[in-house]
Amino acid sequence: MSVPAQTLTLRSAALLLVPPLLWAGNAIVGRMVHDMIPPMTLNFVRWLLAGLLLLPFTYPILRRRSPLWSHWKRYAVLALLGVGCYNSFQYLALQTSTPINVTLVASSSPVFMLGIGALFFKQTIRKRQIIGAVLSIFGVLLVLSRGDWQALMNVQLVVGDVFVLMATAAWAGYSWLLTQTSEPTEVRNDWANFLMAQITLGFVWSGLFTAGEWAITDAHILWGWPLAAALAYVAIGPAILAYRCWGLGVQQAGPNIAGFFSNLTPLFAALLSALTLGELPTWYHMAAFACIVGGIVVSSRR
Repeated sequence: MSVPAQTLTLRSAALLLVPPLLWAGNAIVGRMVHDMIPPMTLNFVRWLLAGLLLLPFTYPILRRRSPLWSHWKRYAVLALLGVGCYNSFQYLALQTSTPINVTLVASSSPVFMLGIGALFFKQTIRKRQIIGAVLSIFGVLLVLSRGDWQALMNVQLVVGDVFVLMATAAWAGYSWLLTQTSEPTEVRNDWANFLMAQITLGFVWSGLFTAGEWAITDAHILWGWPLAAALAYVAIGPAILAYRCWGLGVQQAGPNIAGFFSNLTPLFAALLSALTLGELPTWYHMAAFACIVGGIVVSSRR
């Protein structure tokens, strides 16, 4: 399958900046509540709340003769990768892995984007895209090492890092599938309907994951205002707003370029963490930002 040529504009760049900022907050919140709610359950409740928020605007998509059901296979795959797997694996990783490991493994996103595009979507990997990937990953490593490259030598991979790798691969596949426009225009052209179609079938996948979690683990939930606030954030920000902006940005700029924007997530996470600790950004934050932006610019040039 071929994908039409896409380029980066100021509008698409602005759209693609929003998701990594919200995802950075999502990682911090997910780590904060990992003792309050199991990871699969967190993902299920997150999408349940997001679906309820969208329901007043999208209920016609659930009707029996809705195009959702005639194209259910496509939405089932999108739901599996985006709603079912991506954040489930990320939340699961935060149970056992350290933040530096999670963001380090997730920095492979541009590589997955390029690889999946070449293998399954007949995309040519260009030299400038490879250079952009190197620049982008270098910027991420600069933040994670805090300017001290010896810190990277002390990183030890755990099972959580494998889950992050699986999440990154799932997100790359999801992003590429967004460029395929096989669904009816009444769904594709209405972002709320498009997201609700994924959430509806995503309930099946996340529900199965959650049922398995409660069946084989000692799952429990510690209800309280901190958890309620966290659930409200992950349902509105990383779920609805981030998916909306990411979907539009990918369609306009293409998955290869969009993949580099996802590398801003660990940078934003470092900045947000610094702000919560009362620390100001340092030189390596600025240098990393320059590298990541440089990777975006190089990869998106004609």
